[in-house]
Amino acid sequence: MQMTINGTAHQIEAEADTPLLWVLRDHVGLTGTKYGCGIAQCGACTVHIDGLAARACQVPVGTLEGADVVTIEGLAAPETLHPVQEAWIETQVAQCGYCQSGQIMQAAALLADDPNPSDETIDAVMSGNLCRCGTYVRIRAAIRLAQAKMGA
Repeated sequence: MQMTINGTAHQIEAEADTPLLWVLRDHVGLTGTKYGCGIAQCGACTVHIDGLAARACQVPVGTLEGADVVTIEGLAAPETLHPVQEAWIETQVAQCGYCQSGQIMQAAALLADDPNPSDETIDAVMSGNLCRCGTYVRIRAAIRLAQAKMGA
């Protein structure tokens, strides 16, 4: 099947029921998308599919013919970080860092959909992305900083 991953066309040879997560990691070699729970509950595997945040561990690759997939490796422009990535660094969100690629992808999708979310919206959207280190206050601060960087 054919799909675009981070702006590059890929012909994927995998069983139709193979989760996108394993295609990204094992077939394409993009390891920024993490395996967390395997049941779409933690958000570590969050990517964008046709512009929407999705849990790669539960999306069968057979449903993605012609899809446009963006991973953490493809979020930034070649010479510049995405504003969410910049804000994450400036706010020093990460502790262990394991969940951060999923957190960043979810936050970027949130701001693309709603450039001026309320704190309640941020909390609701981001609540499905778990951080065992408990950096939720810094996550919200980073989203606010990214929002300012994006001019909202």
